[in-house]
Amino acid sequence: MESILSSAFILGWLAATIRLATPFIFGTMGELVIEKSGIINLGIEGELELGALSGFLVVLFTGNLWLGILVAGISGSLMNLILGFLVVSLKLNQFVIGLGITFFARGLSYLLYRVVVGSPAVPPTIQSFSAVKIPFLSAIPIIGKVFFCQPILVYIAFVIVGLMVFILYNTLWGLKIRTVGENPAAADVMGTNVSQVRYLSLICGGFIIGIGGAYFSLVHINMFIQGLISGRGFICIALVVFGSWQPIPCLIGAIIFGAIEAFQFRLQIMSNIPYQFFMILPYLATLIILIFVSRKAIAPAALMEPYRREE
Repeated sequence: MESILSSAFILGWLAATIRLATPFIFGTMGELVIEKSGIINLGIEGELELGALSGFLVVLFTGNLWLGILVAGISGSLMNLILGFLVVSLKLNQFVIGLGITFFARGLSYLLYRVVVGSPAVPPTIQSFSAVKIPFLSAIPIIGKVFFCQPILVYIAFVIVGLMVFILYNTLWGLKIRTVGENPAAADVMGTNVSQVRYLSLICGGFIIGIGGAYFSLVHINMFIQGLISGRGFICIALVVFGSWQPIPCLIGAIIFGAIEAFQFRLQIMSNIPYQFFMILPYLATLIILIFVSRKAIAPAALMEPYRREE
């Protein structure tokens, strides 16, 4: 117990919390903007997996981390273009198509890895982003080491949250997204192209999700392995519900999940209890929280509802 309460343990845990929360921030913000437009994206699990694989392969062969991030984001957007065609243009069932996208993207990522990399005994690794210390701020006791000595993608994730708040609630485009998600017929009457808004939301959200996937392979473990995402995409969907489709509460939910995950990693090292027990803790905590929170959550009124203009 003394080691858990030590300042070194707490400081390391808090810093790890921010790092581990980052991919959930990307995934949750991407999913949020999509759901705000009235589309539920159950393909996020596969998009994260494909983003992790595409970003990793690009960095493995080029050594350019930023190019890997760009390609990972594009892969997420391309998957959502397919999703958009099927659920926005053809108006097919969003649940079925979303799950189909997950299985397709996941299978594609495994296939590409096997074709390009093969089956080496030791998976190849890449050189990751190094921590970036913010001048002056990184020197602040405790807070500096926790928040301002992190990989650059961590800072970008928090910037995206700020942009999401600004765009959704302070711009005309944000108003269109929210209106389409709440009442697409009214948006149509006012001259908004409902399909265009939903397509662009899917593309932008998919790009952010793809970056979140790349974070796992380029920052978290510096390699790609099958099952890397392991249900984390569905956790992002749960975090959107936890945050009641609002950016800041969703950010808080991602940090809470990151804190639980960081804590269980440290408990694995310090305890003789089988590690599988600790691995279920973040998911169990998410389930318990959702039981109490989801009853009060108010989703966009037109979520999962295809818009047919003739109706």
